[in-house]
Amino acid sequence: MGRWRHPRLFGMFLLALLAGSAALAAPAVRVAGLVARDDAAALREIGPPAAAEMIRLYLAGDTAQRTRIANLFYQLAWKSPEAANVLMRDVHTQDPGLRIAVQYALGRVSDNPKVVDSLLQTMMRDPNPVFRDKAACALTYDQVHLSEAEKVRIYAGLIQALASEEPQVRAIAIQSLHIYTGQTKGFHPIAPPEKRQQSIAQWKRWLAEYKESL
Repeated sequence: MGRWRHPRLFGMFLLALLAGSAALAAPAVRVAGLVARDDAAALREIGPPAAAEMIRLYLAGDTAQRTRIANLFYQLAWKSPEAANVLMRDVHTQDPGLRIAVQYALGRVSDNPKVVDSLLQTMMRDPNPVFRDKAACALTYDQVHLSEAEKVRIYAGLIQALASEEPQVRAIAIQSLHIYTGQTKGFHPIAPPEKRQQSIAQWKRWLAEYKESL
């Protein structure tokens, strides 16, 4: 390659190149600072491009850092399959703060059916009643990217949960269905089994009719 014939032009080119590199680095530094300050409003001004650095910080962080970033993803509600993938790594963590933050955040970043399935499994089968309850809350309030047709998966899981042997699971399932639909079909979590089965049969008919109406 030939020499630069105009040293001044080369100097200008070098300065521009360095400035461009600094401009690329600046958002990452800024995002890190905003994450450290829990500044969701300022992150929202940057927009979804900030998610890549947040994901990097999540992967590199300790439990407190991951909890902070999960809470920020919850507040920002940016749809991001990449964020969902890293959050799913902690969906079964036994740290209560991180577990609940992840459960709440997942539906705010994803419409992946795996998120719904994971939360339903936690609601119905986790040995910790707090995690079960918070999974039901996440299913009820935080699936913000789902279409009405996609919510059928939630309704089917909640109706299945009405037949659980665990009274708490039955209670949170009917509470969620009532919030979604305004109905209970006469279901009570501590009613006699035959009475509960009658209500579950009504819910199954309702679900079939709902699917046909979409």
